[in-house]
Amino acid sequence: MTRPAVLVTGGAKRLGAAIVKAFAAKGWHAIIHYHSSDGAAQELAGSLPSAETVCCDLRDGEAAVQMIEELAQRHEDWRVLVNSASAFSPDDVTGLDPDTNQRAMQINARSPARMAQAFLKGAKSEDGRCVIQVTDQKLRNPNPDFFSYTMSKHALDATIAMLSMGATRDGDRVYGLAPGAILPSHDQTEEEAERSHRMNLLRRRTGVDEIADAAVFLAQGDLASGQTLFIDSGQHLLQQDRDVIYLAREEGAGA
Repeated sequence: MTRPAVLVTGGAKRLGAAIVKAFAAKGWHAIIHYHSSDGAAQELAGSLPSAETVCCDLRDGEAAVQMIEELAQRHEDWRVLVNSASAFSPDDVTGLDPDTNQRAMQINARSPARMAQAFLKGAKSEDGRCVIQVTDQKLRNPNPDFFSYTMSKHALDATIAMLSMGATRDGDRVYGLAPGAILPSHDQTEEEAERSHRMNLLRRRTGVDEIADAAVFLAQGDLASGQTLFIDSGQHLLQQDRDVIYLAREEGAGA
């Protein structure tokens, strides 16, 4: 039996790797995109029943589109593109850093938009195609920190409805998947992560498995196209005036 294929960008590590493993466990052929994580990508691919790796620097929009076009030529049943690769670097709301902004907008918004367009134009599948744009709970719970990153995720979010309305055929879907604080990020310690990741309505840590399972659920097409799932234990329903990285540090300093 031919396995349906899924491409996960940034699939060698962290959330991307968890998503890859979840699809593989359901019998999918996993295409693991990476840029600099060759060792991790090859190790992950070698541990799965059916997988391959593909290297591309998403800062190069033309190379990103070419990657999609080449994969579309090779795979007869390519059903899902998960755009999960992301650049997450700090810059300030009072002083946008041009280099940080350019990198964030390219990796987090422009390249994923172009890859989704190329996928919906060229990928072949008789069972419909699905694009999953991994965004962030900051869409509903913004704060001034990580200014360019947050800007780029808002831009990526805008592509979901537009692609769903104008770039799909019957059976195609475009979704958003918005995680909260899941894994230690930036320069967090494990202690800070444990504290910050419970800053949500349920006061619990959201698991990487929950994000991965949500991606597989979306791939099944049980929701109408254009919707976004927030998997964050209710964090997006709060109003946090700073990123939880810094809220946790402030709380720890006052303890």
